[in-house]
Amino acid sequence: MDKLKKLSNWFEVRIDLSGVKKFSDKKVVPVHQQHFWYAIGGITLFLFITQIVTGILLLLYYRPAADSAYESVQFIMTSVRFGWLIRSIHSWGANLMIFFLFVHMFSTFFMKAYRKPREMTWISGAILLILALAFGFSGYLLPWNKLAFFATKVGTEMAAVVPGVGKHILIFLRGGEDVTGATLTRFFGFHVALLPMTTFFVLLIHLVLIQAQGMSVPPTLEKEYKKNPKTMKFFPDFILRDAVGWLAVLGLLGVLAALFPWELGEKADRFASAPMGIKPEWYFVFLFQTLKYIPGRIFSLNGEALAIFAIGLGVLFWVSVPFFDRRAQKNLPSKAFTLIGIVLIIYIIVLTTISYFFSS
Repeated sequence: MDKLKKLSNWFEVRIDLSGVKKFSDKKVVPVHQQHFWYAIGGITLFLFITQIVTGILLLLYYRPAADSAYESVQFIMTSVRFGWLIRSIHSWGANLMIFFLFVHMFSTFFMKAYRKPREMTWISGAILLILALAFGFSGYLLPWNKLAFFATKVGTEMAAVVPGVGKHILIFLRGGEDVTGATLTRFFGFHVALLPMTTFFVLLIHLVLIQAQGMSVPPTLEKEYKKNPKTMKFFPDFILRDAVGWLAVLGLLGVLAALFPWELGEKADRFASAPMGIKPEWYFVFLFQTLKYIPGRIFSLNGEALAIFAIGLGVLFWVSVPFFDRRAQKNLPSKAFTLIGIVLIIYIIVLTTISYFFSS
């Protein structure tokens, strides 16, 4: 204990941490019936850190070229000590991170945590979800297996239907007309350089906003909370509770990686036929299924282009929700927006279920 105190004093002499200590002493978290949702954001951040650590370890052996990417992943899984475990944790962690991001987004939405002055917190969080989906899409191709190759081909083809600029977007994403080794190299650059830098910047803004504005209390509980405000100290009480969630998720990751190792599949072959029933990752499946229901022509217009345009408008609306939900801004019940959230969840679950169990 004395050694720890001496070490602390050594740092304090050289680095002024009084501001940090003052902040940690004053920082509190509201305690109410729904405060357990606050832990989801911390779990998501923990999974992101896990992705960084495991991604760096995989990067030591991965070779981003069409003639060696598959073999390098195969080498990681079969020859590198615990390589199969690291890759499985990275893959399962990516899926869990996106799952918890969705949970965090909807819990924030239903708690109306986007109310003034937290509009920018909501917008930065929505951008982080979009970046996480981009991480998933770009990372999916990197093992250069058959399923990822054709899923990427289908996914990038959707960009081509955007009126005017679709062809240019397609070429930018693929590095040419077709999915080739240039696409792999480009996606690798997105995955390990462009997206991490952008995500770090947006995440920093998001965390600063959360710390500056504090945790939001739902409008339905705000009156009761003001009458009897209960709080817990952010450090160490809330952090320790968060740590329990992190350990639980780490245990879940270990179980999933050990019992269900992430498969590599067959090496991509540009000249082979596409596998039957090919689908994107689960978090894109509801959009994929939606496009399957859209007719080719709608009033002499390209149906797929209209659908993608509508999806883009929907994403823009979702990001801009704080500026549309005027009732929530006045701390009034906004049943219409709550209904929108419920309908969206049902829509995602139903379309995903149909795609996996009732569609070829």
